[in-house]
Amino acid sequence: MAYEFTNSKGQKYYLHAQTRTSKNGKPRTLHFFSKEIKEGAIDAVPAGYTVAEMATGLPVLKKST
Repeated sequence: MAYEFTNSKGQKYYLHAQTRTSKNGKPRTLHFFSKEIKEGAIDAVPAGYTVAEMATGLPVLKKST
C-alpha cells in the first residue's frame, strides 16, 4: 500500500519514487506526490525526510534536521 498524505483541504496524495540517470551518468531517485496511485508508489517516507505541506496544499518532502 502506498504512503498516503491527506492535506488540510482533505485531498489525498500518494508518495512515489522514480530512478533516473542524470546528465553526468549517476542514478538519481526522484520523490513526488500524486493524487493517484501509479507505478513506483512507495510504502513509507524515506529515512531522513519528513512530509510538509506548502501554502497551496501540495505535500513536499523535506530533509529532517
